[in-house]
Amino acid sequence: MNDHSQFPGALMLNIEGLELSQEDTALLSRPSVGGLILFSRNYSDPAQLRELVEAIRECSPEIIIAVDQEGGRVQRFREGFVTLPPLRSLAEIYEQDKDLGLELIRTHAWVMASEILLFGIDISFAPVLDLYNPASKVIAERAFSDEVSETVQMCRAYISGMHEAGMIATGKHFPGHGTVVADSHETVPVDNRPADEILAKDFQVFAQCADLLDAIMPAHVVYPEIDSECAGFSQVWIQQKLRGQLDFQGTVFSDDLSMAAAKVAGEPAVRAEKALSAGCDVVLACNDRDSALAIADFLEASSHPGSAKLASLRGSPAADIADLYSSERWENAVASLQSMSSLVSGRLDQNILE
Repeated sequence: MNDHSQFPGALMLNIEGLELSQEDTALLSRPSVGGLILFSRNYSDPAQLRELVEAIRECSPEIIIAVDQEGGRVQRFREGFVTLPPLRSLAEIYEQDKDLGLELIRTHAWVMASEILLFGIDISFAPVLDLYNPASKVIAERAFSDEVSETVQMCRAYISGMHEAGMIATGKHFPGHGTVVADSHETVPVDNRPADEILAKDFQVFAQCADLLDAIMPAHVVYPEIDSECAGFSQVWIQQKLRGQLDFQGTVFSDDLSMAAAKVAGEPAVRAEKALSAGCDVVLACNDRDSALAIADFLEASSHPGSAKLASLRGSPAADIADLYSSERWENAVASLQSMSSLVSGRLDQNILE
């Protein structure tokens, strides 16, 4: 732990490969670094992942380790892990049979979270609370539904499944990224809808799930009818709407400050300062080592106190987690998801034939 703080550092970053390099080890030991997010390039097989997580813990015992393991096209660990269908596929079942759909949603969340926890990883950044829009380049089938009440019901079921496994839930991307078409990894999306529409639709999903969520990640999207700043840099969105109006007490993660939509805010240290000033507790700097180093330097030079909330996000799996793969519940849950995937696939094939 660092000299000027009793809390984990406020920076979450990534490493380069399948094992820790000397540079990685030095970086993870820095007092400003409290979190690590893993990507597909950090994974080859289950045995390698176990060794990597053990090495990370040996280097930095208190670090929070995260991944994006939503399912569908956003699943970083694949070979050797359960293939998880995207949320939209679960919603298609829900639309036919609500009870079955909600059961499968809880099962999906429990399977996803349990398997991640088994490997010593604390967080999968999930679920997506954005509304479904097939035209969206970055969200689309990652979301459940385009209808608010249905999305709320499904998201609450998903969160309960994660919690049952022992994992905290992170709602993203506040106050809603699904309606805009542009991809914030590539440009700055702008949602020009009237304020009343945004607050009555997308925002409501977060409002009605805030009591269950442990963390929230704002969108790198500008909503000019409400504020000229991206939500992740916006005191209006984070302090007034999220903390004030919704009384959200959990952790706020910035989205990746290396994304194109974030770079308009300035140099890396400026982006980090703006996100923290707006109300983010933890800042992410991914896939850009120079930016991560610059932010680490800034946090340490300014004696940033770290994130009191980050330490509370450690995974808390069941005592018998080591026996997960041999448990009857696991076998039944995986069989249910595989049957669901076959059903959805068959229906899609039928639609193509028709």
